[in-house]
Amino acid sequence: MTSTAPSTPAVSLVGERYEVEVGPVAHGGHCVARHEGRVLFVRHALPGERVTAQVTEGTTDSRFLRADAVEVLQASKDRVEAPCPFAGPGRCGGCDWQHATPGAQRKLKAQVLTEQLLRLAGLAPAEAGWDGSVEPAPGDKLPAGQVPAWRTRVQFTVDRESGRVGLRRHRSHEVEPVDHCLIAAPGVEELGVEAREWPQIASVEVVAATGSSDRQVILTPVPGGRLPLVELDRPVSVARIDERELFHRVHGRTFVRERAAGRTWRVGNGGFWQIHPAAADILVGAVLDGLAPRPGENALDLYCGAGLFAGALADRLGETGAVLGIESAKQAVADARHNLADLENVRIECDKVELLLPRTGITSTDLIVLDPPRSGAGRATVRHLAGLGARRIAYVACDPAALARDLAFFAESGYRSVSLRAFDLFPMTHHFECVAILAPMS
Repeated sequence: MTSTAPSTPAVSLVGERYEVEVGPVAHGGHCVARHEGRVLFVRHALPGERVTAQVTEGTTDSRFLRADAVEVLQASKDRVEAPCPFAGPGRCGGCDWQHATPGAQRKLKAQVLTEQLLRLAGLAPAEAGWDGSVEPAPGDKLPAGQVPAWRTRVQFTVDRESGRVGLRRHRSHEVEPVDHCLIAAPGVEELGVEAREWPQIASVEVVAATGSSDRQVILTPVPGGRLPLVELDRPVSVARIDERELFHRVHGRTFVRERAAGRTWRVGNGGFWQIHPAAADILVGAVLDGLAPRPGENALDLYCGAGLFAGALADRLGETGAVLGIESAKQAVADARHNLADLENVRIECDKVELLLPRTGITSTDLIVLDPPRSGAGRATVRHLAGLGARRIAYVACDPAALARDLAFFAESGYRSVSLRAFDLFPMTHHFECVAILAPMS
């Protein structure tokens, strides 16, 4: 018989400190460093810095470690003092780049997109039709030390012991108590949610609509918890989420009214809407510029949500054109049908895109807009879309890796990116939005 030596159990490295040279930025709000051949993903650092990195996740068996820069030994010229008092190692996980100048943040995002395009799609920026820039939203280009208050939807977590709200720490269920959030929109902060106690509540989501005075607070009680009497500093609608994650009206409206693309949009039951107040108009503009819709054309709006792109397209295509929107969320479909009820050339269907689209019998179309979830559309859906022969496809993406993967799938099916724009619609975080315009290769 042969004997096998017992394996050495993995030992946690959490708390260990290493002095490292910080390398390039990586997708996810951190930079890459190495210690004795092992990769560290280091938050609160910038490329080119020398820092002391303290391990936050990982063992002796881990392929890589996660760490925080707890001491900066040699600082980047792009480093600033974090404007937010709740930012930093072990603190609030909502922002990734409070310690970088606004211009540096956009450069970091551009580097991430460049790397993802090259690694996953084999495309240099110019080959994707991209000028290499990440564009700030109007009004967001502020001096270092000033933070745009852009976030119109904030989900606060409630600390069970104190009943006060806070935000989660990075990759943790622990709560960082806050008395204000610098990136929260004025309509969120004016309610005074942070100044009150929320007994028996697990989370408090605040929605401040753009273009209307609508404010909504959505409460999720702890199991068996009762709702408190909600008295805030401004008029507000109140709803709760039950243990089955169903939405219930407490008082006021069940929806908020958003304003974008020349229309008012009902968004009900806490449904999805772009968080930056300028995002909807920016993305609609980029999509319409790229597609150049013509009267009488047919279009698909996939993952259409409350109908934003379908409505904008219908206005351009006119009475002789037509738009089919597909969305899987029932409430979003109800909202889209309500929002676009005056447009006879729009139809909204409820189902998953990958299931319904093959059953529609549609064999060709002129234009396609797709705004898939963070995971992307995937090879099968991309192949189906490419087979419809659209002259232009607009792909709206919130994740650069998913975008790059899907661009590679489109290339397999004969479509290439002729234009790509990136927008910094989530300042201080690692997130950004892209709009790619694709056209047939021949």
